[in-house]
Amino acid sequence: MQFNKDFVFGTATSSYQIEGAHAEDGRTPSIWDMFCDTDGKVFEKHNGDVACDHYHRYEEDIAHIKKLGVDTYRFSIAWPRIFPAKGEYNPAGMAFYKKLALRLREEGIKPAVTIYHWDLPMWAHEEGGWVNRESVDWFLDFARVCFEELDEVVDSWITHNEPWCAGFLGYHLGQHAPGHTDLNEAVRAVHHILLSHGKAVELLKGEFASSTPIGITLNLSPVYAKTDSANDQIARNNSDGYSNRWFLDPVFKGQYPVDMMNLFSKYVHSFDFIHAGDLETISTKCDFFGINFYSRGIVEFSAASDFLYKGAYSDYDKTGMGWDIAPNEFKDLIRRLRAEYTDLPIYITENGAAFDDVLEDGRVHDQNRIDYVNMHLQAVSDLNEEGMNIQGYYLWSLLDNFEWSFGYDKRFGIIYIDFDSQERIWKDSAYFYADVISKHKKAIEQQA
Repeated sequence: MQFNKDFVFGTATSSYQIEGAHAEDGRTPSIWDMFCDTDGKVFEKHNGDVACDHYHRYEEDIAHIKKLGVDTYRFSIAWPRIFPAKGEYNPAGMAFYKKLALRLREEGIKPAVTIYHWDLPMWAHEEGGWVNRESVDWFLDFARVCFEELDEVVDSWITHNEPWCAGFLGYHLGQHAPGHTDLNEAVRAVHHILLSHGKAVELLKGEFASSTPIGITLNLSPVYAKTDSANDQIARNNSDGYSNRWFLDPVFKGQYPVDMMNLFSKYVHSFDFIHAGDLETISTKCDFFGINFYSRGIVEFSAASDFLYKGAYSDYDKTGMGWDIAPNEFKDLIRRLRAEYTDLPIYITENGAAFDDVLEDGRVHDQNRIDYVNMHLQAVSDLNEEGMNIQGYYLWSLLDNFEWSFGYDKRFGIIYIDFDSQERIWKDSAYFYADVISKHKKAIEQQA
């Protein structure tokens, strides 16, 4: 595999998954603090109260990032640290991210900052959360202080991470905070999340006149039908609409897919929450497009399902999450995006895998993760040979961490965390990734 001299290698985390310090320096609860305390929602009622204690150990973690040799580190900002109450800005919360970003820059590591990675403040949830259109204004207040305080030290901005998860997993399927199961709420929540994205882009490029690149990250899974039958093709279309097109179409085409509006209309009795000008705002042009890729989907027709599909059997090798390992389908996804949606530079803002890692004699021999990452890096290299313009790759994740509803049961990190002692131990995959980056840099130096 080979990459050009401008290609960037990175790794990524998010605030609630690693920081801990859940009640320090003015932070108030988020919807995830609440969700973790709800019976039956999170594995063994695990929570992010301590997590990886990154809030206190960020210097140590930056040393690991430096040792990896990555160009860039993606992290997110905890909204409840910045606005612990409605309209109440907390400089002590912002101070942590200033220290973090400045230390990264001192080490030659570019900070890539995600503004929202799911930890909505409880005060916002109690006023309706993302279902309330006022959430757009609350988010803009949050984004504004982030831009004011950090834009000079941030290398790139991501407005939202995976609106599908925040919207549909959180408000429709109930598997993520706040745990609601109401499609009418979910569709409204998604719209307000996407609208807040567009308005934040306008804010940075307009009022701030900033040259810092800004984009959005969507989690995308190419969907395949079990058979060529007409019913299975309907299943594939609807699954793709729910997982992919409901987000891609407004961001890049300024419209929601009509077939999905028809399908949703059984539960969403009016689309009056879409105001004049909203879709133009949502489709405001960004500087890049972030994609989180983990797996593909395969579906078959199901008359019992609201959207007429269900998951189908697959004989592919699986990760520890039970997800198909599908680097070729990843290629299909990128080619489709280029053909149908956008010519923006693409960054793979997350890619990685959970496996059942075992610590033996101070080492974790995770060859299956090495194979997974290697296959997807090779796919990125192949795609760029085709002119697909993927400009960077962020391996998820730097650390084993709080894996949302799976608690600490699933490990995605390339660095093993002993959650009792907080010891950081490099897995074989971390050494592999560092070696890939080192060889790339040496090859570029030899070409110069």
